[in-house]
Amino acid sequence: MNNTTMNLEKLNQILASEPKYRYSQVNKAVFQDFIAAWDQVSNLPKNLREKLTLDCPLEIKAEIIKDKTSTTGLKALITLEDGETVETVLIRQRKKTVDQANVGGDFRYTVCVSSQVGCPLACVFCATGERGFTRNLNAAEIVEQVILWARYLKEERGGAKIDNLVFMGMGEPFLNYDQFIKAVKFINNPEALNIGSRRMSVSTAGLVEGIKRLAGEKLQINLAISLHAAKDEQRAGLMPIAKKYSLFEILKAVDHYIIKTGRRVMFEYLMLKNINDSDADALALAKLLQRPLYLVNLIPYNPTGRFEPSSRERIARFKEILESNGVPATIRLSFGSAIGAACGQLKGRPKNRSLNKNL
Repeated sequence: MNNTTMNLEKLNQILASEPKYRYSQVNKAVFQDFIAAWDQVSNLPKNLREKLTLDCPLEIKAEIIKDKTSTTGLKALITLEDGETVETVLIRQRKKTVDQANVGGDFRYTVCVSSQVGCPLACVFCATGERGFTRNLNAAEIVEQVILWARYLKEERGGAKIDNLVFMGMGEPFLNYDQFIKAVKFINNPEALNIGSRRMSVSTAGLVEGIKRLAGEKLQINLAISLHAAKDEQRAGLMPIAKKYSLFEILKAVDHYIIKTGRRVMFEYLMLKNINDSDADALALAKLLQRPLYLVNLIPYNPTGRFEPSSRERIARFKEILESNGVPATIRLSFGSAIGAACGQLKGRPKNRSLNKNL
């Protein structure tokens, strides 16, 4: 029976009986030329193209949702082979300097990738947590999200390339570590998507085991920790997982990661009005994070129904307090909130909802 959605896991099975050079031909066609149908690969024999079309289709069922109020963010809802759905986001930002070597010109494109269908962590500020958890994604389903946007940029943005990947979509990547890291290594492979590991970032809610495992990988992927509070009790009220992993344990694992890799670690801090945004909160955070290679990223809250965002003035004051106490801080730009594509808003839709675009 012919599947109707992309299934990269079947590629190796089909190519196993083919000459070795077929792998290079197929890899180039799918992961570098971003073809959407096997009949576009003229250097493959007709009978092989027919078999691949039948048993390993390249169609990705996706609904792309555009933000009518802005040109900076797009969201895609992908339907997987079993009918489950995940969301992924493409963010466009203007570069400070134009890189003429990039076909995309003066824009930089970042893809936000999901690692699970839903999320089991139930953070109270996150729409994905409200959705609940269904299952982990396999590595091919993670890679599929990147291919979707690579095809989109090829067709709709004049051949622009993906500049960065952030594993900050639906789910906790370290609860799906094996498939997450398998996808990272595939994306990084020069014979596949060939995206440098330094251009990838992963965000975790502080799963100590995952931080330790990542420290042992021979990859220069960037690490971000979802912190959101400077005290364990306050953090546990926002993130139930904090009852399992204390701040002391998390920072100990982060310090081990820094010793092993020499890389800076980002601490994400969601700014919630009258919850965690006071001067006292800023001072407590500064005291906690006065360590080398620590950076705080302040995130304006994108409403999901329960909290209110801190004002711009309050966020600026919070940043000022951190920096005056020796803690580097940045403020994250928000993209896509009008279409539910911003940080914490990804939720997906009920299983088997019909979609209107195939890529």
